[in-house]
Amino acid sequence: MAPVELYIYDLSNGIAKNLSYQLTGRQFDGIWHTSVVAFGKEVYYGPYNPGPVPGIQIVEPGRSHHGRPMLVENMGDTQIDEETFWEYIQELQSVYTGDKYHLIEFNCNGFSNDCVGFLTGGSIPSYIKELPTDFFATPFGQQLRPMIDQIFRRTLPAPSSTPRAFLPAPTLATTSGAEAAILTSPIHICTNSASFNSLLRSNKAVVAFFTSDTCAPCKMISPVFGKVATEKNRDGAAFIEVNMSNGMSGVVAQDHGISATPTFLFFLSGSKTDELRGVNAIELRSKVDLLLYEAFPLHPHVKLDLPAIRAVSLKPIIYSQPPSFDAAYGKLASFIEASSAPDKSAVVTAFKAEILPFLKVRFPPATANGKEKAQPNTSVPQSFLASFAKVTITLLNNLQPAELFPVVDFWRVAVLDDRVASWLGLAGTRKDGPQTDITQKIFVKVVALHEEAHAVPRNLLLTTLRLASNCFMSSDLTRHILTPSTTSSASVAPRSTLTSVLIPALLHDDDSTRTAAASLAFNIAQDVQKPLMEAGGKTPESTNSDMDAEWQVEIVSALVEALSRESSNEAIVHRLTASLALMLHLSPFYAESVAPLLEVLQTREMMLAKLAPVSVDGKGALAFGRELQKLIREVASLCPPS
Repeated sequence: MAPVELYIYDLSNGIAKNLSYQLTGRQFDGIWHTSVVAFGKEVYYGPYNPGPVPGIQIVEPGRSHHGRPMLVENMGDTQIDEETFWEYIQELQSVYTGDKYHLIEFNCNGFSNDCVGFLTGGSIPSYIKELPTDFFATPFGQQLRPMIDQIFRRTLPAPSSTPRAFLPAPTLATTSGAEAAILTSPIHICTNSASFNSLLRSNKAVVAFFTSDTCAPCKMISPVFGKVATEKNRDGAAFIEVNMSNGMSGVVAQDHGISATPTFLFFLSGSKTDELRGVNAIELRSKVDLLLYEAFPLHPHVKLDLPAIRAVSLKPIIYSQPPSFDAAYGKLASFIEASSAPDKSAVVTAFKAEILPFLKVRFPPATANGKEKAQPNTSVPQSFLASFAKVTITLLNNLQPAELFPVVDFWRVAVLDDRVASWLGLAGTRKDGPQTDITQKIFVKVVALHEEAHAVPRNLLLTTLRLASNCFMSSDLTRHILTPSTTSSASVAPRSTLTSVLIPALLHDDDSTRTAAASLAFNIAQDVQKPLMEAGGKTPESTNSDMDAEWQVEIVSALVEALSRESSNEAIVHRLTASLALMLHLSPFYAESVAPLLEVLQTREMMLAKLAPVSVDGKGALAFGRELQKLIREVASLCPPS
């Protein structure tokens, strides 16, 4: 037996981990390139090289132009002998040629999966295989797809028709520019039974296309299959192409009784459910849709009559009223003067010369009818943001907590400008990100006060909650503050920090603070709900991580506790109920994680009890309005009885 290893490289060198959530709304820890190491050699597949070694490459382990791998995964031991493996690789020369390479559809990770399947019967990790599905489900990925297709479907120089002797002697591969960003394929190319069976085991729904080089009808239906695979590919589904002219694919066809091409087989949970022969694009699409519907049924709440929940607006609650900048600065200036902050004169100068002039012009006071006349075309001075961030850090480090609210309130208004919000949201892209990630620094300050058992001053907490709510006006800033992992500018995951600000505030003694906390909870909930609604009740890709499930359970638990304590303030009850409704409606974690929690907390009974009139300040019994009562009843209907 010989060991088999998977070398994993991050072609982004850490950039994907730091910026992916801000750019796409999903966390990608790397742009993965893989190779297989067996019998003392590293084997991988790359795009066409004008040099002497196109397609499949062989090097000494760790000696390719990618350098040292970021991770090494043990794929187990192989029973295959070395001679048989190199014969198999030689057969794959005609399959994995350099001119066939495509960033998405036919790349290194598909080749690695094929080799691992042949050697061990296993497959490469799912987080590598599923990367394109997740990435191209995002708006950013969809925008890039046409450009990627254009680049990799260009006409390339034809490779030499003379087969090269495939010797396992190492060759140092040359760098190809086209290889700078390798994802994975929506169509898995299988050349052996082990790889095929591995895909059957690891996917709930599988569509297998059996083809051959000499089959003219196959060439007619192949583009349709490729388009269907691209459109329908998702976590838990696999689209396989088995070319019976290549490698040991004939054995795969024999195992499944294939006697003619083109033939499509459909598998649900590893068992064959259907078969289609010949060229019939309409029937192919129909059978794929049926298979995916059976494998991934719509969320059970889709069929429920929930008009009040579905009528809840998915627009964030925003605090747009500008303060009296002069009055607020007057307070701040007195705090600065009494502090031990270094270089106070520079701080005062920054406010008077840059910060206040911009804020006053960009966010003028309300007119007589109560409406603000914001000036969106006001240019942002080149030094404004860096200067504002610098003095804010100085004040966070030197003022007393109760003295910080004016500067936080200035940021609360400033983030309503898209340019300011985007600058904050993309802190991880800048070298000074750790110093200028202001929202994270403000949230961390509030959390630290909680953890040190100090009461957070009401004015600081209130302005911080309103600042956090206003962050949801910007997609860049929303993604940043909800990033579920650490970044180059945040040593603690921003989402975790924001959650730690929110949860204690939901139980605060002050009505205004609880109202602001309920608004922030609603903004978080509507951000969770939007992609679920856009998916039409289907579970979006990449929503099944344990980290996301635990976080949503934490938010739901906090909302239930806050609702159980809130009895008379209708505005707060309404926002909390709407927040809970959005968290429950299409939650992909409802059955396994959320519903058991709701049952333990007796949430249904608690919600129904809120329909009874309540006494307010001894003035008699009052019932909530009809709209809120309808919403309460529908939320109660989503909660299992205890």
